[in-house]
Amino acid sequence: MSEEKTTRQPCGEGKVPDQQGRCVMPEVTFSTFIMSLNTSALYHLGEIVDPETGARVVNFDLARHAIDTLVVLEEKTKGNLTGEEHELLKNILYDVKLRFVNAVRKKREQ
Repeated sequence: MSEEKTTRQPCGEGKVPDQQGRCVMPEVTFSTFIMSLNTSALYHLGEIVDPETGARVVNFDLARHAIDTLVVLEEKTKGNLTGEEHELLKNILYDVKLRFVNAVRKKREQ
């Protein structure tokens, strides 16, 4: 029996391969939603480059908005999350708040 190797092309922006190898949008779950908001906050803190231009965008208002959205979700879902979802949200909030404070501090020092 010969093993067939298939070369999969990388999927386009935001898509992932499904079990058949087709490029699809990832399943929407609470965790992927939280990760999306985290990515938005990191992008607006200049930690993730713009994929089209390669530039870093810093917009503290939009970063704060994404963080505030995560905080609202934490408050409104209290007691309704799985242990894994709760830990993910708690850890992301801790990390992104720390990054926000450091970015603002760095900007003020410049």
